[in-house]
Amino acid sequence: MTIPPQTLDLAQRLLDYESAAGKTSEPATFAALRACETLRRPLCALAGVAGYRSLLSRALTLARTEAPSLSAVQVAADGSLQGLEELEPQINKDQAREAGVILIAQLIGLLLFFMGEGLTLRLVISEVLPHPRFLPTSGVPIGFEAILNEVDQLQSVSDRLDVLAKQNPPVTEALTTIAENVRATAAVLAVVAAVKSPRPN
Repeated sequence: MTIPPQTLDLAQRLLDYESAAGKTSEPATFAALRACETLRRPLCALAGVAGYRSLLSRALTLARTEAPSLSAVQVAADGSLQGLEELEPQINKDQAREAGVILIAQLIGLLLFFMGEGLTLRLVISEVLPHPRFLPTSGVPIGFEAILNEVDQLQSVSDRLDVLAKQNPPVTEALTTIAENVRATAAVLAVVAAVKSPRPN
């Protein structure tokens, strides 16, 4: 299963975000572990523990063909990953990061296949990338700054619509639906910026 460049780049960005959110001294594989753990909660709620475990096991099997160092990693009964922390001493930092990126990319690829682009992007942006400001702002082309500003404005609009929905019972359902659609648009726009903008150094 060849990983499309866009999926691979999104996986790299997810690990960049997780690395920035954690301690800089942590092993690179911890970022991949955290990304999987973050996705595990909503996906277990959506597909059940067995469904998520099956999905992650398949992603791990596919990833091992490109990153044999993942052979010691296993998926536990609850869907958590075991063995990633032991991987770091056996391989260098770059290899550990590459293995983590490949694993996350394979998982995203399966999510895209089974859940579709819209739901997958909404899940990724809401759970793993809760705010698009993890993207670099210095040196980013003006167009990408404008995109990020639009994301912020759309998120603000959806928040205001949620408040209005609670205050106006006759149109609560309609306003809530519109707010969800605006939020979904912001999510997709943020993912586009995440994938297409220049990578941080």
